Amino acid sequence: MEAFDSNISKDRVPTHVSIIMDGNGRWAEQRGHERVYGHKHGVESVRACVEASVEAGVRYLSLFAFSSENWGRPEAEVSTLMRLMFKAIADEIESLKKNRVRFRVLGDFSRLDPALVEAIRSAEEFTDPGPGEEPALDLIVFLSYSGKWDILQAARRIVREYSASPEAIDSLDDAAFSSRLVTAGIPDPDLIIRTSGESRLSNYLLWQAAYSEFLFVDTLWPDFGKKEFFSALEEFSKRDRRYGKVK
Repeated sequence: MEAFDSNISKDRVPTHVSIIMDGNGRWAEQRGHERVYGHKHGVESVRACVEASVEAGVRYLSLFAFSSENWGRPEAEVSTLMRLMFKAIADEIESLKKNRVRFRVLGDFSRLDPALVEAIRSAEEFTDPGPGEEPALDLIVFLSYSGKWDILQAARRIVREYSASPEAIDSLDDAAFSSRLVTAGIPDPDLIIRTSGESRLSNYLLWQAAYSEFLFVDTLWPDFGKKEFFSALEEFSKRDRRYGKVK
C-alpha cells in the first residue's frame, strides 16, 4: 500500500485539492469496452483519493464529476452517469460517515432528477458532523456545474440584492462576490489536478482558480490512485507560491 511521504512538512500540504477527473471513456475504449465501463472503475479512484487525502492531512477534496456541458453527451451515457452517482452515494455513505468525511454536492440542481437531489440532500445531512465538530475531510462533488454558470448565478443574486440601492454595489469587493458563489465558505483550491493529458480548465472554478497551482498528468482517471495522488502532493510541495508578490 502506498504511504504518504512524512518528510513533506504539514505547511506544504495543500488545504484544498481539486481534481478534474478525465479519461474514463478512453480508458474503457483501450480495453475494448463501452465508455460506461471506465466511469464505473473511476469510482475506485475516488475512493483511493479520499483515503489519501485523509492520510496526508488534506482538508478539502473536490471532484469535477459532471459539467453543464456534459448534458450534451448521448442520453444513454448521461443516464448511466446519473445512476452511477446514485449508486455511489448509496454504496459509500456509511464508510464516509465512519471515517468522518463530510459529503457535499454543488452545481445546478434544477437539471437533476428529483430522486437524485433527495439522495444527495440525505447524504449531506447524514455525513454532517454537527455543530462544534470538524470532519476529517470535506468531499465536494461538482455535478451539473460550470464556472461561467457559477459566476452568472452570483451576479444575478447581486442584482436582486442591490436592486433597491444600486449605488451600494460600489462597495462590493472580491470577498463579497465570492460569498455569492456556490463555493461560499470553502477555501479556493490550492492545487488543481487534471488527469488524461488534457491541459485546460474546461469551464471549471474559473473565479476560484485565480491563484491555484495546476498539475496536468497523462494518467487516465481510473489509473489514478494513492501513488499518483501522493506524487501530486510532492510536486505541490516544491512550488513557490508568491501570489504576485516578491519573496
